[in-house]
Amino acid sequence: MVIDHIDRQILQKLQQDASLSLEDLGEAVGLSRNACWRRVKNLTDAGIIASRVAILDANKLDLGLTVFISVRTNQHDPDWLEKFATAARSMPEILGAYRMSGDLDYLIRAQVADMPAYDRFYQRLIKRIKLADVSASFVMEQIKETTALPL
Repeated sequence: MVIDHIDRQILQKLQQDASLSLEDLGEAVGLSRNACWRRVKNLTDAGIIASRVAILDANKLDLGLTVFISVRTNQHDPDWLEKFATAARSMPEILGAYRMSGDLDYLIRAQVADMPAYDRFYQRLIKRIKLADVSASFVMEQIKETTALPL
């Protein structure tokens, strides 16, 4: 699918506010409601728009501690990787889990209420999967957080 300037405008507007009505979105990009709907449908059908979500305020939900967890493992076989992936996907505190290049094997981004909640999470994690080395870094100040891609 070729993405033109209007598609990019639609995507930028939806990244800012996915709840925009088709009328408002169309007006913002200079299209009729129907023309805008067709473009949004095409972008969705092509998988460019993967989903539309509400972004919640973690602090207001008593989940104010962001943790980056560095993981090293001595096991690199497919069975271990599948077990790790299954554990990561099933733990709601884990917002992102990434297989890395370099010295670090995996990086996990988790969201918990506080240090005791992190400790409970950590204990559940290591019961589910054997890890050789785990190091956690706690976010002291969030400088920038966005889900918007640079279009």
